[in-house]
Amino acid sequence: MLNLVYYAGHTKAFNTEDMMINLKDIQDAHERIKDQIIKTPSTYSSTFSELTNCEVYLKLENLQLTGAYKVRGALNRMQCLSEEQKKKGVIASSAGNHAQGVALAAKKCGIEATIVMPKTTPLSKIQGTKKFGAKVVLHGDFYDDAYQKALELQREQGQEFIHPFNDKDIIAGQGTIGLELFDTIKDLEVVIIPIGGGGLISGVSTALKALNPKIRIIGVEAEQMAAMKASVDSGKIEVVKKSKTIADGIAVTTVLDNTYNIVKKNVDEIVTVSEVEMAHAIMMLLETEKVLAEGAGAAAFAALTYGKIKDLEHKKVAVLVSGGNIDLNFLSKVVERGLSQDGRLCNLKVIVPDNPGIISDISKIVADHGANIVDIYHNRTFSNTHLGETAVHFTLETKGHPHIEEIITAITERGLEVRL
Repeated sequence: MLNLVYYAGHTKAFNTEDMMINLKDIQDAHERIKDQIIKTPSTYSSTFSELTNCEVYLKLENLQLTGAYKVRGALNRMQCLSEEQKKKGVIASSAGNHAQGVALAAKKCGIEATIVMPKTTPLSKIQGTKKFGAKVVLHGDFYDDAYQKALELQREQGQEFIHPFNDKDIIAGQGTIGLELFDTIKDLEVVIIPIGGGGLISGVSTALKALNPKIRIIGVEAEQMAAMKASVDSGKIEVVKKSKTIADGIAVTTVLDNTYNIVKKNVDEIVTVSEVEMAHAIMMLLETEKVLAEGAGAAAFAALTYGKIKDLEHKKVAVLVSGGNIDLNFLSKVVERGLSQDGRLCNLKVIVPDNPGIISDISKIVADHGANIVDIYHNRTFSNTHLGETAVHFTLETKGHPHIEEIITAITERGLEVRL
């Protein structure tokens, strides 16, 4: 079957069957890179196994070199380059994890690397890329903007373009995760994997379906930019609109032929998760499992814990935590938002008479009910209350939503108005 695809700056015809990888490709990739990567653990979670009524194993690629699985594919790709290609150097586009993977792989192989990243990329990922010696170019607000800029530079300068997902060697490298899962978890039945461009799920699904066709493969996308699901559902490659998402590592507006065809063949189901669900999953992983995940890295876990996937009861389920490169400033916002949703942090706006001692009275009510005051904000001048009244904002550490209701009831019984 011949298709046309825009790939590495050139439109060309190719046979899609020739682009499909097989188990041997992945096994060969494993032999090339096995001594240069971490065989990450697949840890059993008793807490979430009980919560979801299945056996949950977390494949912790956040513990991989560079903090994400991407280095696997990048190392395999670099080692498949000819000497002439290595001399020209490599160029890639990335929202972060592919950038660091390519940068580290290039450094290990003595190759010069240029990485084009969106201007919105978290500082931690930019710094992580630079520390491996790569030249970083910031361009555009989305991955696709950076991708087009990288292709432009590649045409001008002649480096070898390292595609983040639509490349046979990249896919084979990512597929080594599938070999590890199969070897580590006996009688594995379901694997849940995040999807961006589809390189990760293409490689892992190819390995697992070859080893045991009965293993069920579930893909997870951010509902803000679910390009693969839209394409599979319509039967042709679709372009979705650009949208902000906390899952920057899987935020692509379109997939390409290589991964699209593999996903159609191997993946049993694709589900989506919301921004709130991914944010809460980040907090749950951190608090309960002591696992630090970024938005894309927590997507598969969010799908599991929010019940997006049916028929998992009593099954052995592996959840891929694909990366942990999260900006600390953003992490603090995620934690605060999660605490608020759980009722462990709340903000009360109390309308009070502008009399001496009233704030002290409210503070005593809060203390008597076992809550802790984090912050008090009081502004008479710019309050929109009536003259003789003012609004006081209390930020409280609480023990859940019933506890918050208990405090609100006690304050209203004092004759004061409370607004959330």
